[in-house]
Amino acid sequence: MYNENLSWKGLRRSDPGRPRPLADAVLRLIWQKQRISRAEIAGVAGLSRSTVSEIVGEILPMGIVTEVGEGPSRGGRRPIVLEFRDDACVILGVEMGATHVVAALTDLRGRVLAWHTREQAARTDPDGTRRVIDEMCDACLAAPAAAGRPLVGIGVALPCPVDPSHPSRMSTLVMPDWGGRHGLEALAAKHDVPLMVDNDANLGALAEHWWGAGRGVDDLVYIKVAMGVGSGHVIGGEIYRGATGVAGEIGHLSIDPQGKPCLCGLRGCLVTLVGGPALVERAAELAVGHPDSPLAGHAVTIAELEDAAIAGDPLALQVTQEAAGHLGRAVAGLLNIMNPSLVIVGGMLARLGDQLLDPLRETVKRRTLVSSVAAAELRTGDLGELAIAVGASTLVLKAALADSRLFPRVAGKPAPAHPRVTS
Repeated sequence: MYNENLSWKGLRRSDPGRPRPLADAVLRLIWQKQRISRAEIAGVAGLSRSTVSEIVGEILPMGIVTEVGEGPSRGGRRPIVLEFRDDACVILGVEMGATHVVAALTDLRGRVLAWHTREQAARTDPDGTRRVIDEMCDACLAAPAAAGRPLVGIGVALPCPVDPSHPSRMSTLVMPDWGGRHGLEALAAKHDVPLMVDNDANLGALAEHWWGAGRGVDDLVYIKVAMGVGSGHVIGGEIYRGATGVAGEIGHLSIDPQGKPCLCGLRGCLVTLVGGPALVERAAELAVGHPDSPLAGHAVTIAELEDAAIAGDPLALQVTQEAAGHLGRAVAGLLNIMNPSLVIVGGMLARLGDQLLDPLRETVKRRTLVSSVAAAELRTGDLGELAIAVGASTLVLKAALADSRLFPRVAGKPAPAHPRVTS
């Protein structure tokens, strides 16, 4: 998340092309500290108290910062404490998976106020998926926990690479039925807010870095195992996307050049070994030798596979341990090349915990330099099935904290401090 050691050097109120740079920086500081006095702001920022008072005077009418009384005195008048109102606005985060959609409504501290999930053939049904996203966003905004608060923006996680230079485009290779565009501009126009999109694994990494297992870790990798497989990379505290947004597509690392064909045109890609369809297919292949398994004799879902593995079913354990081995080879390569201090596994199979992580760690240990593996922790994420949607809302929050013009003006009293989460 934002580094609390803000750099104030070079910030001027008249910087061309960057309106209100000092006001934005002060607002971020208040958000980080949650409660802080004008005198403390002046001390951190190296600004005069009169300048801070002028800047705070610009911020207070926005309604997202309020004065909450007097703080302790260090001699002289007691300072007035400023508080960032986490409940002043709401943000929508949407995860578009290949076969499902999740929508989550959060406050300005990443807390989930309401959320909905629905199975949806997103890869092959663009019109239906847009309708589902629209309906679920409406449902989140209609939840009692939303309390009629203004919406800052909508973040959307896409199950394909996103080119930062052309964010409206969709990969025709991964999502061929979408015609090369996500087509969600009407959703933003309906609510009159910005729409921001990014790759799902990038947003999983962002969410875990700001709110979850990666808090305080500036170099990490988040791996999402789902119908596809991808990774998001945080380097120096920022998401790394690459020149055209395709950084982290580890699902298309060729693990077995003689393996099964992949939609990308290669053979034996990681996704053909550990993606959702590959796991289901492998369970069916092994079922012949395990007639007593609860997975034998019918089409298996990933949830059933996870349940069976947790219960100790030998068939399920073989499938998941093989998957951990394949994934471990890819993770070993990441450790040797990038040397992150943390690798977080999310998505399918993550709820297996050490049943997945132990064989994964063993494979990694055998295939990495001693120094790189010694520096890395492998663990599952903290945010579970909402990680990607929360990451999508965090994308909007991050942008608004960088440019406070994105925040709507707010009036009225703060909403309840601990709103109920609904699903």
